[in-house]
Amino acid sequence: MDLEALDRWAKIKGIIVLGTGDFTHPEWFRNLEEKLEPAEPGLFCLKAGPKVAGGSSNIRFILTAEISCIYSKKGKVRKIHTLVFAPSFEAVEKINTFLGWTGNLKSDGRPILGMDAKELAKIVLDSSPECLVIPAHAWTPWFSIFGSKSGFDSIEECFEDFSKYIFAIETGLSSDPAMNWRLSALDKITLISNSDSHSPGKIGREANIFQSNNLSYQSIAGALKKENVKDSKMISTIEFFPEEGKYHFDGHRLCEVSLSPKESKKYNNICPKCGKPLTIGVLNRVEELADRPEGFILESAPTYKNLIPLDEIIADALRSTVVSKRVAEEYKNLIKKVGNEFNAILRASRSDLEMATLPEIAEGIMRVREGRVNIAPGYDGTYGKISIFGKEETKTKINQKTLF
Repeated sequence: MDLEALDRWAKIKGIIVLGTGDFTHPEWFRNLEEKLEPAEPGLFCLKAGPKVAGGSSNIRFILTAEISCIYSKKGKVRKIHTLVFAPSFEAVEKINTFLGWTGNLKSDGRPILGMDAKELAKIVLDSSPECLVIPAHAWTPWFSIFGSKSGFDSIEECFEDFSKYIFAIETGLSSDPAMNWRLSALDKITLISNSDSHSPGKIGREANIFQSNNLSYQSIAGALKKENVKDSKMISTIEFFPEEGKYHFDGHRLCEVSLSPKESKKYNNICPKCGKPLTIGVLNRVEELADRPEGFILESAPTYKNLIPLDEIIADALRSTVVSKRVAEEYKNLIKKVGNEFNAILRASRSDLEMATLPEIAEGIMRVREGRVNIAPGYDGTYGKISIFGKEETKTKINQKTLF
């Protein structure tokens, strides 16, 4: 996960602007200072590497970090993960100085601080009013603003006077915009979707699509704040199927118990195997706070598309594992022919896909675009299991291809 690998994989995926992550960590911060140079205002690029007109790399980096606040408020332990976007290294230095007085920034890329989330917001915004404070994976049970285990029921309850500076929240892998539209209090909030990746190949599994007259930190921030939609606005997000996220349903991982909200209610949110409280997932928590029915559409909101990463589609079509050599070869071949992953899974026509890859892979991509997938929802830290083809269906297709 070094900058060179992130730059390379951003090109493979079709990403233009990528978050650096972890700017609070001293060593990573020094690495960012050494290897990045200014590009457009508030954005950076690798000093070395491919150059385009203007003399800078065509992949842009935006300075970001995720911070964990664990503290007690109103008689309850709160555990809130928050994203921070910064416009400059100078702003980051100020943030890191203040946070370094509170906790050990060297201990983790995502530092754990005994600090109220509103105090974090104050420090960040005092460092630069251009900074953005965004609740991360807002619905996951253990570490989020709306989490069932340690969160709040509203943005105002969490951030108090600083709520007016919260312009966006991150939906997380286990929720999508449609689930968030059910809470009218979020109508004024921009919903962003980030990939929360821990390896280069995972970047872009969720993404945000902007329409702007210019590329800059200010245009991105302005779009999230909805300041001038004629100049810059967010038009769409790319989403995981929320069922595939680790906390969509309720359940107990150790007991292998997975339940829908209706089933959990039948058991009074108690595990039927061990008798302990269930880990209440995102879908149930949305149901609890929602003031709108399931299926409500917020007409003014950006659109979104649920997708599956390309290597997972190929693996399903070939009845192979994502890490297999054959999947890697087919992935590389398809990227070479269509340009990048987003072109493959979003834009390329069926005929172009069929000329570029195996017919079953082309069919798999089209099925994902149309939402024709089967998913066993994730629960209590276990990813959901997703499939595109039935076992016999895929086996027959592949055998026929091999035969002819």
